[in-house]
Amino acid sequence: QVQLVESGGGLVQAGGSLRLSCAVSGRTFSRSVMAWFRQAPGKEREFVAAITWGGGSTYYADSVKGRFTISRDNAKKTVYLQMNSLKPEDTAGYYCAADSAVFRWPPRQNNYEYDYWGQGTQVTVSS
Repeated sequence: QVQLVESGGGLVQAGGSLRLSCAVSGRTFSRSVMAWFRQAPGKEREFVAAITWGGGSTYYADSVKGRFTISRDNAKKTVYLQMNSLKPEDTAGYYCAADSAVFRWPPRQNNYEYDYWGQGTQVTVSS
């Protein structure tokens, strides 16, 4: 069993920054992909970024490329999402997810393809 716990959300002005954290406990998979998704009210959950647990390769949605950075600290079993130059359209609940299926890269980008999820953390960007 894998447990994911997100933290770091909050209210920030447009142009500001936030760093989200996802603490992973339980089984970890040396070749699993860790990802961040987000979901705004009335919208479907969408892929934001992903990182390989062991190799450090990263992948981003076009909407956040150049502004967001995903990283991980294996010793702390934590995945981070550094969000810079935030825009009001980045407002959403942000969710950490783990893909424990057979490794695939570029990563899976559909939420139903990920089998472990955190409870989410809210990010609100004011204009």
